[in-house]
Amino acid sequence: MDNADATWTQWRSLPGFLGGKGMPVRILIADDDVSIRYLLRRILERPGWEVCREAATGNDAVAKIKQLAPDMAIIDLAMPDKNGMIFAISPLTAMLLLTVQEVSGELARTAREAGFRGVVTKGSGREVAMAVETLLDKGTLFDVEKFPHA
Repeated sequence: MDNADATWTQWRSLPGFLGGKGMPVRILIADDDVSIRYLLRRILERPGWEVCREAATGNDAVAKIKQLAPDMAIIDLAMPDKNGMIFAISPLTAMLLLTVQEVSGELARTAREAGFRGVVTKGSGREVAMAVETLLDKGTLFDVEKFPHA
């Protein structure tokens, strides 16, 4: 287990973290496409999960993450005014990188090094929901068979 995984495990064990003690998991969605934000909100709003905010620009996403410290943030890679890779700014927030491009080993490695807990494509809302579940349950989402050095 590397330092990032150990820190993540420590934070996840705190009372009230990630929806603990009856609190919903608070999720921030950051994507410049309003239709993607709408679809993600529809998919992710379920018992125990709450979309606490949305952001349409990179600067807005950074400000809301710093202000709200959501449990999870789903961040589009290609955001106006900031590249999605700069967003891994809070150890309290599980970060999931979202992209339209195929997830390559290089992208997976770069995302992990930037502090993201996983990376998925926008191709399927179900895949995004499954990724959120995986991050909440296990901590990371990098396909080690597909990306052995991620």
